[in-house]
Amino acid sequence: MTQKSSGKSGRLTARGLIFILASLGGVAFASAAIISGNQDKIDNDAQSAKQALDSLHFSDAPGNPVSAAHMDDVKIAALDNQAIKASLAPPEVVLEGAFAQGGLVRGKTEPGASVKLDDIDVMVDPEGWFMLGFHRDHPDSATLVVTSKDGRQYQQVLSIEDREFNIERIDGLPDNKVSTYTQEELAKIGRDKEKKTAARMKTTPDALWRDGFDWPLTGRISGQFGSQRILNGVPKRMHSGVDIAAPTGTPVHAPADGIVTLAESDMYFEGGLVFIDHGQWVETIFMHMSEVKVKAGDRVSKGQVIGAVGATGRATGPHLHWSMKWKNRLVDAKLAAGPMPE
Repeated sequence: MTQKSSGKSGRLTARGLIFILASLGGVAFASAAIISGNQDKIDNDAQSAKQALDSLHFSDAPGNPVSAAHMDDVKIAALDNQAIKASLAPPEVVLEGAFAQGGLVRGKTEPGASVKLDDIDVMVDPEGWFMLGFHRDHPDSATLVVTSKDGRQYQQVLSIEDREFNIERIDGLPDNKVSTYTQEELAKIGRDKEKKTAARMKTTPDALWRDGFDWPLTGRISGQFGSQRILNGVPKRMHSGVDIAAPTGTPVHAPADGIVTLAESDMYFEGGLVFIDHGQWVETIFMHMSEVKVKAGDRVSKGQVIGAVGATGRATGPHLHWSMKWKNRLVDAKLAAGPMPE
C-alpha cells in the first residue's frame, strides 16, 4: 500500500519510515514502522524513534514531497492504534476449574500458542484447548506462561489453595494384601505393572475432555482422594481417588469422551480395571469392577456403560474406586466432576 502526501511529509531513504504516535494503556509512545519489501519492524523506544526521525530531516512544512526516486523499493503501511495494540497485547487466556491441591483446570487460548506450567510443557490442541493439574502436595503457587505464535506472552502466577486430607484406618485385610507376598503373587504384580505402564505410553492430542466430567455413578462416598490409609496398622501411600459405595452390578459410566487404553478383569490389586485416555495426558481409572464391558482401543462416549461395581482385587466391599491423572500427577476426580447429582 502506498501513502499519498497530505501536506505533511519528509524525505524517505530506500528503507521507508512511518512514525505513529499512539496511546496504549494510557501511556503515549512513538512507534517507528520500518518497511522494506516484506520486512516489518516495530520499535517502541521513543528515543530511537526520535533519532530516526531526525536522520530523515522530517518536516511538517507544506510542499515538501517525498522523492519518487526512493519509492520503488519502499512499501509504506499505515498502522493505527488498534493494530499496534493487537500486535503488542498478550494472547487471550481463559481458565476454569479448581485452583487447589488435587485440582484440575481447563484452559483456552489462541490456536497455535504454547503453554508452560512451571517447568512442565503443556499440550495444546489446534483450537487452543489445554488442561492443567495440581498434585496433592502442590505448593501454594504455580507460574503459567502462554506464548502466541508470533511471540506475544501471557504470564500469571496462580494461587493454589491448600487442602487438609483425612487419615483412614482399614483393618481386617488378609496379610498378603498388606505387607507380604508369595513369589507367585510378586510375579503377578510385576506382570500387572507392565500392562499398566504400556497403557500409559501415549495419549491422544485431542481435548476429548472439553465437555467436562460427570460422575460415573451415584452413591455414598466411602473414601476420599488424598487421605492416607493405615492398613492393618501399617501406614501406606495416600489414597489415589474417590470411593463410591454401591451394590455389586451397579453400572459404571464413562465420565467423558475418551479412548480405552487398558481393560483387564483380574488385576492383583485393582481387580476389574479400566483406563480411559481423555486426551492431553488426562486419564481416568476405574477399579474393583465385577464386570468390564469395554476393551483396549474402544472409543467411548460420555455416559456409556464401561463396567459394573464389584469388590474384586484389594477391596473389603462392593464399591468403585475412581481416580484421575494429569501427566502422571494424581488429581481429585471429585473436584473435576463437581457436586454429585441427587
